[in-house]
Amino acid sequence: MTSVHHESVLFSIERLTTSGMEAAGGLQLFPLISGLLGGLALFLFGMEQMTRALKSVAGGRMKVLLTRLTTNRWMGALTGAFVTAVIQSSSVTTVLVVGFITAGIMTMSQSVGVIMGANIGTTVTAQIIAFKVTQYALLLVAVGFGFMFVAKRRLFRDYGAGIMGLGLIFLGMGIMGDAMAPLRSFQPFLDLMVRLESPFPGILAGAALTALIQSSSATTGIVIVLASQGLITLPAGIALIFGANIGTCVTAMFAAIGKPREALRAAVVHVVFNILGVLIWVSFIGYLSDLVIWFSPHATELQGTAKLAAETPRQIANAHTIFNITNALLFVPFAPQFARLVQYLVPDRPLEEEVLRAKYLDEELFITPGLALDRARMEILHMGDRVTRMYDAILPAMVNGSQEELLNIADADSQVDTLHGHIVTYLGKISQTALRRPQTEELFRLMEAANDLESIGDIIETNLVTLGLSRIEDGVRISDATRKVISDFHSQVEKAVDAALQAVTQKNESAAMLVLDMKGTIGGLADSAAEHQTRRLVAAEPNRLSTYTIEIDILDNLKRIYYFARRMARAAIPPQDVSGDVLRG
Repeated sequence: MTSVHHESVLFSIERLTTSGMEAAGGLQLFPLISGLLGGLALFLFGMEQMTRALKSVAGGRMKVLLTRLTTNRWMGALTGAFVTAVIQSSSVTTVLVVGFITAGIMTMSQSVGVIMGANIGTTVTAQIIAFKVTQYALLLVAVGFGFMFVAKRRLFRDYGAGIMGLGLIFLGMGIMGDAMAPLRSFQPFLDLMVRLESPFPGILAGAALTALIQSSSATTGIVIVLASQGLITLPAGIALIFGANIGTCVTAMFAAIGKPREALRAAVVHVVFNILGVLIWVSFIGYLSDLVIWFSPHATELQGTAKLAAETPRQIANAHTIFNITNALLFVPFAPQFARLVQYLVPDRPLEEEVLRAKYLDEELFITPGLALDRARMEILHMGDRVTRMYDAILPAMVNGSQEELLNIADADSQVDTLHGHIVTYLGKISQTALRRPQTEELFRLMEAANDLESIGDIIETNLVTLGLSRIEDGVRISDATRKVISDFHSQVEKAVDAALQAVTQKNESAAMLVLDMKGTIGGLADSAAEHQTRRLVAAEPNRLSTYTIEIDILDNLKRIYYFARRMARAAIPPQDVSGDVLRG
């Protein structure tokens, strides 16, 4: 975008405001404020547009990369930097890390390295916007819009949205820069900028601005715009970006409110790391300034404000990069100590306080539906763990347990119901996002799996617990031979439930086929159990009718549990791979 165009825009605004709304010294406030706010709005909207597109394009691949390349803290830091640079969002990187910690895929020490590396990834934005490319802003907007308007494939529309977002970032920067140009001759503002050269006022101003607009990248962009107009010196710019690093911690802490302890720990790592980094560097701002002046490009042909405007943006971006890379190099070796520190600062809650909380669901990932679906799958595994605990406990409780044991199992189903509600609500919200067809199909499969698990929990709570209570009330004693029959049946069904969970949560078709192939085994056990119960019915034993009714009902309910496990397994296999047989009963 050319400065001529900007001047015409501002001239039109000035003509609309005949009153001028002039401040002291002839400074016209309306063009200044409208230009700043409008440019900032375009900048933030462009940043959001670009980030949204990059998450959609690369989010799933970045998840795979994080899980594979975090074998040690250094690889974790490099991976965190690369992932954040690609998807332009350290918050998404942190959300992924939290899920991996909770799932046991990544240790807390490894996660510290990734979070520290994510800070390096954010410097890419500053390096991009430090280039004087605002003249290409409208071209990028046009090209990006063209892709979005013409392309039929979602992937190319996402690319177009990313390009258009980048163009809007540059366009917003250009408008802000032109709006602030009159401040070059406004002495009160220049005096304020001089005061920001003192580190602590600059750091406080940068932190406050970042906390207000919830984006350290936006603060860095504004600082670079100020520098491109010759309005701030390099030491003031460095102090402001140091403050932005602290202010972004507010965003992390707000995002962790109401989340699992792992999310809060990740936010605390971010806070401690950023604040310590600033405290270490605050006394060395002068040395850092000298270093970046030495190796950054020089505009020797210019003088005064023009020279400052030409050189300082690149110097600030370089200082930002050196600051974050050096901090990572300093602190990554102490990742285990960081991990122990945050575990001390944020201890685990008592178990009863945690069981009703969804561990993996995070609405920040709705912008990347593939990652959100992965989180739903992990939460289904969490729910499945609760169901399998109930299933393991119900057999001994039914055959010889106490009333208290049975009622405790029934109470545990409320946890399953709560998690089921969280999962269904989360999947419902995902369904309202822009999903590709395979993602829609996957969402339906996960919804069905959650419903099937909830049905298994209900069978245990409503039917099997009731049968155990009837055994106690009627004074029924289940024989050793019948216990063996029920135990064998229970074990096979348990194997089917475990394999079905594995099929759904790991997309494991072999596990799904194992469940389907167990139909013959389960049927054979059911026939043997029926023969055994027929013999028991004619045996001369007390309460034989009540005993027969309870025992046969137990077996029927175990068969129903296998039915739901089989439904889960069938849903985990693509339709063309499922055999045509249908389970009846």
